[in-house]
Amino acid sequence: MSYEVIARKWRPQTFEEVVGQDHVVRTLRSAIESGRIAQAYLLAGPRGTGKTTLARIFEKALNCVHGPTTTPCGVCPACKAITSGSSFDVVEIDGASNNKVEDIHGTILDTVQNAPVEGKFRIFYIDEVHMLSQGAFNALLKTLEEPPPYLKFIFATTDPEKVLGTILSRCQRFDLRKISVSDICGQLRKICAAEDVSISDDALLAIARGADGGMRDAESALDQIIAFTGKKISEDDVIGVFGLVSRSMIEDLADAILREDVARVLARLDELDRSGKNLRRLVGELIDHFRNLLVCLELGGKTDGLDITEAQRDTLLRQKEGASPSAILSVVEELVRLEGTLRLAISQRTLVETSLIRCTRFSRQVDLERILRRLAALERGFAAPATEVASPQVRNAAPQVRVDAAPPVRMDAAPQVRAEAAPPVRVEAAPPVRVEAAPPVRVEAAPQVPTGAEPQAGGGAEPQGRVADSPEVQSVLSVFPGARITDVR
Repeated sequence: MSYEVIARKWRPQTFEEVVGQDHVVRTLRSAIESGRIAQAYLLAGPRGTGKTTLARIFEKALNCVHGPTTTPCGVCPACKAITSGSSFDVVEIDGASNNKVEDIHGTILDTVQNAPVEGKFRIFYIDEVHMLSQGAFNALLKTLEEPPPYLKFIFATTDPEKVLGTILSRCQRFDLRKISVSDICGQLRKICAAEDVSISDDALLAIARGADGGMRDAESALDQIIAFTGKKISEDDVIGVFGLVSRSMIEDLADAILREDVARVLARLDELDRSGKNLRRLVGELIDHFRNLLVCLELGGKTDGLDITEAQRDTLLRQKEGASPSAILSVVEELVRLEGTLRLAISQRTLVETSLIRCTRFSRQVDLERILRRLAALERGFAAPATEVASPQVRNAAPQVRVDAAPPVRMDAAPQVRAEAAPPVRVEAAPPVRVEAAPPVRVEAAPQVPTGAEPQAGGGAEPQGRVADSPEVQSVLSVFPGARITDVR
């Protein structure tokens, strides 16, 4: 008996076996249960994500002897014929090689009036439908819009943007997404257990990372590894066969970048280049790692939405301590720029080295938000009220006097002085002096009088002498040297 590859042997045969496309499965099953089956469906998504698999399960669900049903039996003649590709009622067409108007006429349009032979529906499945010419698309329009009740169309494409808009408007569209790393690892673990293959978790992770969201690619890689190593597979085996970079090496490089360890970065890069690793793939892995680290930082350590394993989660939680979101964002932007440049570069290693060295410098960046928070804290500290009670050491020392603006000094009372422990002395403008006496006295600075000139006194000598002898006036005259009484009113 000929060998059947894992990708075909383990292709899902029922809706329950489909991995990673729950949103599509749920809608198709609901359509069957409610009897709301459209005339045309478009399945769009990356390669290896289950477009053809879902189409065949849907075909069996419609034409099963018990159908339409959400659980096709898989053993009736109609189900077996669809599985083997020999059904008279289901026609599969490759749009890449049958993309002309005459191909559409000869295969579809000339046979649409023929009723189904075994099942309830005639189904046409066109793979890579975006490869059809505009003439071929236009030939389908009328039939696609008003088909006979027994006629159904299923289209699949990896590039839905190239499908004619008039075709899209006549289809129910389903976008298949890349399958998560955890789902791929789970399915591969199930296959290995059934095939009696021993494989480590790191090896499963390496295969899942290399598959880039495609289950078929992952299963094909597992098939190749089993043929190379036998029944026991380690991470080194996977890395050696496919030229991947180990998870520990990616995390070590990231650590070196975050710690600004240029020597360690260059040493690891030299090691990877000498072992023949793909530097573009390395940059892509670093982008994914720092992207996950940035999300982990912004979400405060939450990693529920990240497609990572438990070991990767522990690494991210460790690396986020002390990391700055702005620095990590700069690293991601630099690596994305580098990935685009590497496609046309002659010396890839030089570009990677210079970019990774630049990434180590980004770790020195100070987050602007952190600076603003620190400034706000300093402002709050300066605005705090002065402590009225001095510490024991200060209490024994001579207090520092701060002279504040005070009310005008009256000569009949001593000026008010407030002493407290305070910062260095601040000297302000002396308060204005107002002199009150009975009768009122006006004190002016005496102008320079020529020798022999006599001042003119308006009040006579007797009042002037009496006022000059008063204690209040004498205290004022002592403050202003050279002052003299010129008039008494």
